[in-house]
Amino acid sequence: MNSKIIFLSLISIFIFGCTQDKIIQMSSESLTENELDICNDQKCPEITINYLQADGANDVAEKINKKINDFIIGSLMFEEGTFENVESIEDAASNFARIYFEDKERFPDMAADYTADITVSEIFISPTLISLEMAQYLYTGGAHGYGNTSFLNIDPKTGEELSMEKLIKDKAKFTSLAEDVFRKQQNIKKSQSINDLGFWFEGDSFYLPETVGFTTDTLIFIYNQYDIASYADGPIELKIPLSNAKPYLNKNVFNNPNL
Repeated sequence: MNSKIIFLSLISIFIFGCTQDKIIQMSSESLTENELDICNDQKCPEITINYLQADGANDVAEKINKKINDFIIGSLMFEEGTFENVESIEDAASNFARIYFEDKERFPDMAADYTADITVSEIFISPTLISLEMAQYLYTGGAHGYGNTSFLNIDPKTGEELSMEKLIKDKAKFTSLAEDVFRKQQNIKKSQSINDLGFWFEGDSFYLPETVGFTTDTLIFIYNQYDIASYADGPIELKIPLSNAKPYLNKNVFNNPNL
């Protein structure tokens, strides 16, 4: 009798462990202007949205999908107050097209059509971390459009965002490591000011962008245009090998064989 209880207990533990380690599955989705009703009988601005959705009807999937949807909807918002009641990606894209039509009517000599290009892609997934790259480019008039890339890191067990503070346990030492890598990458000597080659670091002190992305072997930081340099300089990418960064990272997230 006791042996049966022990056997059943071991099975329960095994099943529970497998459930806990199950990796969230992500599906690819897309939307273009051709799928919008508002574009059926008039030329729409070019809209290209490629994104992911977490599979499953559970709280974790809903939390992840809401974060992705909020990013896309927010990316399409370029006029204050126009998205107060927008809840779906399709509605947000239709609103983007509607604003374009209104602006085109007011300014018929507009030189170019509006454009929205938004991508959410998975760059790493494990039982302890989902890392997503979130990129947007919008042109809504003027000399040029504006693009932005950020990262979203999620705990796959809860669906909650993992902030920089939860990922990096010793930010001061890690920032020092990152500055050494940045200086080497940009050929800035330690004896030089960080801004000697024309960068715009406030206070003449190196700092990290607000978000970080992870692959199987690398940490990725992206300074977007105007963050630390001019638009003409384009985005500036900083990559740090995971093996070098691990001593400064949270072991609860990174102490697993997938990283």
